[in-house]
Amino acid sequence: MSVMKRVSMIFKAKANRALDRMEDPRETLDYSYQRQLEMLTQVRRGVADVATSRKRLELQMNQLRQQQNKLDGQARQALGGGREDLAREALSRKATLQNQISGLEDQYQSLQADEEKLTMASQRLQAKVEAFRMQKETIKATYTAAEAQSRIGEAVSGISEIGRASCRER
Repeated sequence: MSVMKRVSMIFKAKANRALDRMEDPRETLDYSYQRQLEMLTQVRRGVADVATSRKRLELQMNQLRQQQNKLDGQARQALGGGREDLAREALSRKATLQNQISGLEDQYQSLQADEEKLTMASQRLQAKVEAFRMQKETIKATYTAAEAQSRIGEAVSGISEIGRASCRER
């Protein structure tokens, strides 16, 4: 092995060890949990947007139905007044509104199905995020305990070394 390769390998090993000491798995877990919460918020916003769109369609359909009723009344008045041409015109407009309502109803049902799917996905994601949070806290506690045990072991080892050194001096 060449000298340069050995130097490179030693440098990489030292850099890797330094990075391992700097990296705290607890911070990585907290970051992952935060990202999951952000995704959950985005899904919830999506559900709210779809619900808002569905509600707008519902309002539009109600307005069109009111216009239909108004045209129906106008057609009856026109027939009562002997004006068949006006009655036909009102019924023609009413038929056009019915076509528009039918199209909106299809969109409404589609949005309602999408909203239900997104709501279910949101609930599943919420459960996964909660499970991850619990697992994260368990891992963090285990890591902290292992870290404390390691420090205790190092301290006991240091005390033993001091005790052996003082015994040798005597």
